[in-house]
Amino acid sequence: MENDKLINVMLYFRLRGKKFMFEAKVTIGLKKGVSDPEGANTLKALKLLGFENVKEAKTTRTVDLLIDGKNADEVKKSVEQMCQRLLTNPVVHTYEIEVIKK
Repeated sequence: MENDKLINVMLYFRLRGKKFMFEAKVTIGLKKGVSDPEGANTLKALKLLGFENVKEAKTTRTVDLLIDGKNADEVKKSVEQMCQRLLTNPVVHTYEIEVIKK
């Protein structure tokens, strides 16, 4: 029993400062009401090719990132800052962040 406590304490201190690899996937789209000419052209081309059942086409952009971090919350906060400062324009874009431990 005492050995188990000692092992747990040693493991805790070894992992406390350790960083892990995370994959963050950011999906960026346009807000409602913002024109999407690429989506409109895609829809038009699909209809010209005979795909009459397609009613809407929207474009999105995905950014995949590999990031070191202590935990998923820390990584998500960092990616949130990246979105606000570089990856998106808050006036016209919406975005979703998905973080997965590798």
